[in-house]
Amino acid sequence: MIKLALFARFEAKPGKEKDVENFLKKALELANQEPTTLMWFCLKLESRVYGVFDCFADEHGRQTHLTGPIAKALMENAPDLFVAPPSIEKIELIGVKMK
Repeated sequence: MIKLALFARFEAKPGKEKDVENFLKKALELANQEPTTLMWFCLKLESRVYGVFDCFADEHGRQTHLTGPIAKALMENAPDLFVAPPSIEKIELIGVKMK
């Protein structure tokens, strides 16, 4: 059952939009390899504003993701890609509709 989530929001530096989108496509490949990441969405919210929303069954899964390869790559690439460090919010899900 999906109970917890994360929402990361970040703004690309001017001219870095395609680099951010390519980064997110590679991150999807990594997310597909994480058994505790049950759902993973990358979003384009505005012309240079992006987000990632991902879901987990428990805190262990969420912490595994937060210390995993996607989070590490995000923080390593943040100075080059984003105007500011990503904002990451922990979310408790109240209800989920899957179908």
